[in-house]
Amino acid sequence: MNTRLSTGRTAKALRSAALAMLLTTGALTAAAPDARGESARTETRVASTSPVAGVTESVVRVKAPLPVSFGARPAACDWLSYLRYRAADGPEASADADRILVAQPGILEGAGAFDSVARNTVARAAAQGLHIEFWALDRRSNCLEDRTGIASGDQHTAVDYYYRGKQVDGHTFAGYLGNERLGWMAKLGIEQTVRDQYDLLTAEVPDQGLRKRKVLCGGHSLGGVITGYFAAADFDGDRATTADAGHRQCAGYFALDTTVSTSLADLSGSIPDDTNLPDIGLGYGAVQAGLDSGLLPRSLSAPVLLNPETMTLLAIAGLGAVQDPGGEADLPRYLPSNVNIEATNRFLFSEDTATFLSGSPAVKDFRLTNAAVLGALMDDNSVPLAFLQSSVGFFDGGPIADKNFPVANGGSQQPGLFGTDYKAIPDRPHGPLYTWRDYDRVGDPDDPGYRSADGTPFTSAGKEVTDLQELARSLAEQPLDFTEQYFPTKLVTDLQLATSPQVKRLVVHPGGLTANPTLTVLAGDGLLAGRIPADLHPVVADGYQHLDVLTAAPVQNYGRPEPVSTHLTEFARAPK
Repeated sequence: MNTRLSTGRTAKALRSAALAMLLTTGALTAAAPDARGESARTETRVASTSPVAGVTESVVRVKAPLPVSFGARPAACDWLSYLRYRAADGPEASADADRILVAQPGILEGAGAFDSVARNTVARAAAQGLHIEFWALDRRSNCLEDRTGIASGDQHTAVDYYYRGKQVDGHTFAGYLGNERLGWMAKLGIEQTVRDQYDLLTAEVPDQGLRKRKVLCGGHSLGGVITGYFAAADFDGDRATTADAGHRQCAGYFALDTTVSTSLADLSGSIPDDTNLPDIGLGYGAVQAGLDSGLLPRSLSAPVLLNPETMTLLAIAGLGAVQDPGGEADLPRYLPSNVNIEATNRFLFSEDTATFLSGSPAVKDFRLTNAAVLGALMDDNSVPLAFLQSSVGFFDGGPIADKNFPVANGGSQQPGLFGTDYKAIPDRPHGPLYTWRDYDRVGDPDDPGYRSADGTPFTSAGKEVTDLQELARSLAEQPLDFTEQYFPTKLVTDLQLATSPQVKRLVVHPGGLTANPTLTVLAGDGLLAGRIPADLHPVVADGYQHLDVLTAAPVQNYGRPEPVSTHLTEFARAPK
């Protein structure tokens, strides 16, 4: 998820017409000293309702203060965090594991997004006698998120906390952070991001030889590009000494719907034109000056869907689907009305342009189960943004119509921004209760087999791969968020300015990109659909969308083995 695409004048104008989110300020603390205490590490077990047995999860936090030059920041931002998954009957010490898979998230993505693929891979490996660990990294900017309302486990409590000023466990939500409170993020680019990964690895696995034998480095989406920069980096300032080189910290690389490279060229369609990403024509120096001064936004967002407030709504919807998936949802009516929420609801739940402009019928005019609400927000036949799509089933319970906004079904859609699958929407406001047919019930004898107006089936069993309940659990139950609410603008601009001297100097060991074996697993219907690089000999997961490579269920339709975890396990089994 990385580059801006032209999305058509009409769609762009409509999205740009939505006003920006309402942001409030939060408190900052002074920067922490540049020192690491002996006990500056915590590890806390995570309780989980996952049906995948035999996997232990914990959240690990390691003290890693930023340089003083970053300035004032929350104290939590001087820590690095990750979710550690390991076999319950395996060794407790990471150094004793057979392999350690370390995964960088994509853009606007947090550690919680890896929950399913991490569990599936650890469990599959354990069944074969291989004890591996999977570390899902949280980038440093995730320190700004407040999970208190979500952690309550109750949807209404979460809405009251984030929108009505009600306390949870004595805490009051401080509001969403404005640009003026994100000054320290002006320097949070690719250099600090790969440094954070190096510092975490050296702290957790101090023996460089052990890292070189056991650690597999990789990521999803933008995480593949970050892995590329990590592989080519030098961390001691002396290119003649290579024990510290990035490629010497890994035994191999893995790329999930991405490629391991130092270029964004292989990824497209992830950021709409109406984000606040600055004009890269300014050049590196001008962009950095704008970030430092605050003239440019330090965090990437858009007027609808891609901003902290609306990303919080995904987790809130997940709570409802966890609590009572078949119950009738009141979330669309319980949420307060503001410009950001209204514009987002119209963008996601409008049948056509006229509906978007008039706001009628609105999502609150339909009867939906909690599962159907989450499906409408995340399914590839509903949400119009490809990098948010997963294949979690389909609507059920009433008449369905084509969703021809922001683009019409059957047109010349690009695999990038909107995806290629036909979009659908409930067609009877104030009518029947629309339910959700999970991925493994699509194609059953009682499936109505909904079709588009032109006769095209909206979906089939072969194209559905993710369990909605597991997706809901990953969104709502993880201590580290599924999304990344405050994504550093500098991380994107650095990568888009890769030819500038300031970024080129970071690629010290270009041979590091090919110094180790690489596993590339691509979603058959993902961001690279139609232009899969054959020279990488990738594994193609048929029917998968961009997020499915992280969220797919361990048991697939037609008895198919889940390909991502299967191939990650095989890759981990390779000789050390």
